[in-house]
Amino acid sequence: MAERQTAMTPTREGRLTRPFGGGGGPFRTLQRLADEMDRMFDDFGVGRRRASPWRETGDDMWAPDIDVVQKNNELTIKADLPGLKRDEVSVEVTDNAVCIQGERKREREEEREGVYRSERSYGSFCRVIPLPDGAITEQAKASFRDGVLEITMPAPPTTKGRKLDITEAAKK
Repeated sequence: MAERQTAMTPTREGRLTRPFGGGGGPFRTLQRLADEMDRMFDDFGVGRRRASPWRETGDDMWAPDIDVVQKNNELTIKADLPGLKRDEVSVEVTDNAVCIQGERKREREEEREGVYRSERSYGSFCRVIPLPDGAITEQAKASFRDGVLEITMPAPPTTKGRKLDITEAAKK
């Protein structure tokens, strides 16, 4: 049985795409059209893939996951920075916010069955975390261990609210 040949077209970014015709039916063709539209909008900087910095996109946009917890009189900020080292991250504290910045570099090389594959991706990130009023930023401390950055500082105790019952409004 003969192997089926498919045409592949390289794009500017080095990715391979298939032409719109041939194989897969109408839904496959629509998906390819949507992918091409996404790539076109990405070129203009307004694509869907750039819209969410909270997930990995394959481009150079990435933002670490952040946890902010305030217990009693202490505010703790934790940032997951897998693969980064302490000296690749910087933290700046102002009266209103904490800014965590860095650059992630990933390189992967693999050789299997006579085929050599090398991938590199680079991307800088910046996360700004607003601070509650009264946080004592002069006493902030940062530590880094196993890819987790932890920043602590004194903060005023949180005020507790109360739960409101929601009633059915009368019809007019």
